[in-house]
Amino acid sequence: MFTIRKQFAFSASHQLTHLPDTHQCARLHGHNYIVEIVLQNTTLDERGFVIDYLDLSPLKTFIDDTLDHRHLNDVLPCLTTAENLAKYLYDWAKQRWPETVMMRVSETPKTWAEYTEG
Repeated sequence: MFTIRKQFAFSASHQLTHLPDTHQCARLHGHNYIVEIVLQNTTLDERGFVIDYLDLSPLKTFIDDTLDHRHLNDVLPCLTTAENLAKYLYDWAKQRWPETVMMRVSETPKTWAEYTEG
């Protein structure tokens, strides 16, 4: 199995309004997010790639246009947790690249949420 990964970054604010007022994430705050897409295939294409990294540029464009420097509560159709953001981006990517197997979202250097099917 061949596996590739690529990271993207964006900054955004959000607020987890479903949490108690005493929870720090219930307050308006922001993160410098890192998004990592993981793609796999048992074979390589004629160029020797799972997929050319340049072919993933639509994900960067989508992140930049939809999420970067936005208030995620105004953008996402779900609670703005890292887990839901990982699923949201996974679904977007899987429609375009069937080789997508995982999406990771980091809100801080020490925390990650991942979404995979199954």
